[in-house]
Amino acid sequence: MVATPVKAEKRLTMQTAEIAANTTAIRSLDWDRDRFDIEFGLQNGTTYNSYIIQGEKLALVDTSHEKFRQLYLDTLTGLIDPKTIDYLVISHTEPDHSGLVKDILQLAPQVTVVGSKVAIQFLEDFVHQPFQRQLVKSGDTLDLGKGHVLEFVSAPNLHWPDTILTYDRATQLLFTCDVFGMHYCSDSLFDEDLKAIEPDYRFYYECLMAPNARSVLSALKRMESLAGVTMVANGHGPLLRYNVDELIGRYRTWSEGQSKAEKTVAVFYVSDYGYSDRISQAIARGIIKTGVAVEMVDLKSAEPQDVQELVGRCAGIVIGMPPLSGSHLKETTTSIGTILAAAKPKQFIGMFESYGGDDEPIDPLLTKFREAGLTKAFPSIRIKDTPSEAIYQLCEESGTDLGQALSIDLKVKQLKAIDNELEKAIGRISGGLYIITAKKGNLSGAMLASWVAQASFEPPGFTVAVAKDRAIESLMQVGDKFVLNVLEEGKYQALMKHFLKRFPPGADRFAGVKTQFAANGSPILTNALAYLECEVISRMECSDHWIVYSKVTNGRVSNSDALTAVHHRKVGNYY
Repeated sequence: MVATPVKAEKRLTMQTAEIAANTTAIRSLDWDRDRFDIEFGLQNGTTYNSYIIQGEKLALVDTSHEKFRQLYLDTLTGLIDPKTIDYLVISHTEPDHSGLVKDILQLAPQVTVVGSKVAIQFLEDFVHQPFQRQLVKSGDTLDLGKGHVLEFVSAPNLHWPDTILTYDRATQLLFTCDVFGMHYCSDSLFDEDLKAIEPDYRFYYECLMAPNARSVLSALKRMESLAGVTMVANGHGPLLRYNVDELIGRYRTWSEGQSKAEKTVAVFYVSDYGYSDRISQAIARGIIKTGVAVEMVDLKSAEPQDVQELVGRCAGIVIGMPPLSGSHLKETTTSIGTILAAAKPKQFIGMFESYGGDDEPIDPLLTKFREAGLTKAFPSIRIKDTPSEAIYQLCEESGTDLGQALSIDLKVKQLKAIDNELEKAIGRISGGLYIITAKKGNLSGAMLASWVAQASFEPPGFTVAVAKDRAIESLMQVGDKFVLNVLEEGKYQALMKHFLKRFPPGADRFAGVKTQFAANGSPILTNALAYLECEVISRMECSDHWIVYSKVTNGRVSNSDALTAVHHRKVGNYY
């Protein structure tokens, strides 16, 4: 008899705290959320942060996820009478922050909703009821009294086109919603443990902000006019109080690096339609891993001249199918027409379905681009059901394929630039032959590796260098588990040949290979000499690789008399 585990109730808790004069944080703690919108692998849950500012008038900044409806509303009404709310500031309209706007409007019909022009337009489609509104842009202010003058900073495309930041001149708090956030849930209100939050902060940036690096730099430029930021009141994770300059500075450093890429791909999506934004983010992440820059554009709110300029300088184009009808049909039709008119031969083109129930068909539009001389970047992604982890992996790998195709000539140029004697000398560094296998949820991956070295005795641990554009890199974040399979001298050729193949996006790496599962859930190659079960402890970034340090939790050798396969090279500019 097999015992069926009882599905545990997800832990949802609330936390409130006064964080500055007349300013209260309301944090909705989602302890057990292990995936966020599927495409982002969480290890540490997440939070949804909302804020109350009480001057002579009262402002509520953002709300919470609908799963917290009763908990949040009970907490809010325990702190204030909703009838006293004068303003509801909407940083952006994604449901995890605006999921309870309708509830607030029912409790406080007198409230004036404050947001960017695009946010108010999106909110109208979301709440389906009349409400008072105040449109704001960079430099606009709102005086709440008692010195609390709110100054607004436009931050479009971080990560939606409607985003604004809100700065309180009295407390020097900057309310940023997604910007400078992270999916990290703990009782700690602030960022006192920088080492603990660093991996999640970086991973969050890579998933949501890196595809809009130029927009990040533009927002940081606008922030320079602010008197000074003493605390970042973000929308996810701990608030930034102890490392404000450091963590804001990292956004600048990372974004400057992204913006220096020699080639760019324009990724067009439709916000709040089907799964368009989530799929586009997964594709964008795959592209960015290859060192190619991405600029994401919402077809609903894009200006034709901006679309034309972007397409004209891009090496590749990715389009999420817009709806065939609806209130934004004119805007999306105009954007698609502008893209088609500005596209040039030799550009790459990729397309995906949004699964919104009314998608424009892919094939007729793709045919027009092919007739214009564009090259198909990857097999069109057709969504027939709610996207699963496997679909998002397919999307990310499709993006990686596109990025690799665009960067081939650059890599050849870099290889030719290396001094011949130097590359011969580096090539004398030898290594063993190993295959890394990993499984997380329904996702799996594998990689042939030779840059492996023991790094510690206690706990037993080693490092492995993983190229940034490897598909398995996404399964080797801090906290992830995997298996290092050691190949045997004289018996490694078949396995090496199999895993050196170029797999199409979404392909099963283990088809035709004998495997069994380790205690940590990752595949063990039956024909390997030995295996080690591992957990990622930390990662160090190098120019084109991640150095991943992992501790070993278990292991076994199948033949104690056999030797590890050794890999000798003659030059050091490739594996």
